[in-house]
Amino acid sequence: MTYKTQKITPVLVVPSIEPSLELWEKRLGFARVAEVPHEDALGFVILVKDGVELMFQTEASVKADLTTTGDIVGKSTSLFMEVDDLTEVERALGGYPIEMARRTTFYGMHEIGVREPGGHWVTFAQKAE
Repeated sequence: MTYKTQKITPVLVVPSIEPSLELWEKRLGFARVAEVPHEDALGFVILVKDGVELMFQTEASVKADLTTTGDIVGKSTSLFMEVDDLTEVERALGGYPIEMARRTTFYGMHEIGVREPGGHWVTFAQKAE
């Protein structure tokens, strides 16, 4: 291959974006840098933090974008997010439901897991000392 990949950004397809903003903006400190309305709500947003980018798009907005009869709505995405301080992430989550309790893996990571409001699995991980 002769091309260079510049970056890859996950786009999480969700029923509605607003419920996810409480977790990503308010608890985890991501900033909204772009938003596009769709009908009477948000249809798409871009969130960033520490050089990491995450996008959300509503199911209705995706369906409006499709030019074929294919459907990408309903496919699951999981995020693995390496952080420098897992204890601080736990503090930021402050009562948010932890579905995978802190554990240390065989591959040398301390991890916790949550399901974000759109239904996607998120694992936060810190390298074990």
